[in-house]
Amino acid sequence: MISDPAILVINCGSSSVKFALFADEESPRRLWAGALERIGLADGRFRATDESGDTVVDETQNIPDHAGALRMLLDRLARHPSGVCPIAVGHRVVHGGADCDCSLPVDEALLTRLRRLIPLAPLHLPHNLAGIAAVRRARPDLPQVACFDTAFHHGLPRLAQLTGLPRAFADAGIHRYGFHGLSYEYVMTDLQHRHGPNVAKERIVVAHLGNGASMAAIRDGRSVDTTMGFSTLGGLPMGTRSGDLDPGIVLYLLMEKAMTAEQVQHLLYEQSGLLGVSGLSRDMRELLARSDSVAATEAIGFFCYQARKHLAALTASLGGLDRLVFTGGIGANAPAIRAKICDRLAYLGVEIDERRNAGGERTISADKSPVPIEAFPTDEELMIARHVRHVCADLPMAREA
Repeated sequence: MISDPAILVINCGSSSVKFALFADEESPRRLWAGALERIGLADGRFRATDESGDTVVDETQNIPDHAGALRMLLDRLARHPSGVCPIAVGHRVVHGGADCDCSLPVDEALLTRLRRLIPLAPLHLPHNLAGIAAVRRARPDLPQVACFDTAFHHGLPRLAQLTGLPRAFADAGIHRYGFHGLSYEYVMTDLQHRHGPNVAKERIVVAHLGNGASMAAIRDGRSVDTTMGFSTLGGLPMGTRSGDLDPGIVLYLLMEKAMTAEQVQHLLYEQSGLLGVSGLSRDMRELLARSDSVAATEAIGFFCYQARKHLAALTASLGGLDRLVFTGGIGANAPAIRAKICDRLAYLGVEIDERRNAGGERTISADKSPVPIEAFPTDEELMIARHVRHVCADLPMAREA
């Protein structure tokens, strides 16, 4: 018998598989976390830490593909010293389409529907599906659950969904969906845990800032607007993604510069944003360290300027602002960026305390600030583990190896 059943959480990217292993408990406890990186290259890396943060795996080896990565991971977990073993797998799936408002067990009908959605998230969904397929091949007995980044925004008001295109296009599924929903859901859960259930009634803007970045306006615990829309390309500039762009630029590139659709896609998703504006790096930490570079300074300034504009716009959707939260890799860890974004927003009641902000405290607002400002890490993996427990509660789950 398995003494310690566990839930495996997987987030598949183009060249990596990030994972976390949680104890199958009412409050899931992270046992392992790590990643298999540089998939497809001879110098792939498999690294993992335990719940104490100690390194338990750090190996360099050839990881040929996602299937090989998942086999390697499942084999290592089978030899876990404490005897834990996955009884279910949860996947972060970027797009669930118009019909997915919650996490769902993976079956053939769902896979067919997700394959049809690939054109809506061409750089994400294929890898998400590859992870599901790899687990199926390696452990067909394991229940799998798809957890969607779009689900939190499923109830967006109709006006926030529209794009301005003719109605027939909206009827065909071309409308604003929103992303980073698992992160926003975690933030709201954490706020209610710390401040009580009434915090959900507040008008809140959450800024999920990282290599992928977006903001959401949340009222009564629900998303009422968000900066990302139809795709993961829109809204804020990101590590390599352009963010909002005059559509006339795309037409110009296609018609006057004779670029192909594939070239434009590569340009907007992989060559733009912080990397494109700076010409140096997509990594905000590296750009902040290059204060001597005009290009790096300009890229940082552009990012913060656009973030400030979007933040202010979202307060119009809410009719005011009662709380501001920064999360994500940049949002939780870059005081200088938070300060630049909040600069000139005192008219909204947003005032940062420089000492608290620089010191990495959770509450970074000044005592006189009418709007509380918080900064803390998100935990999408924990959110997925919770969803897996909920979805699998009524499913037959193997408790034996």
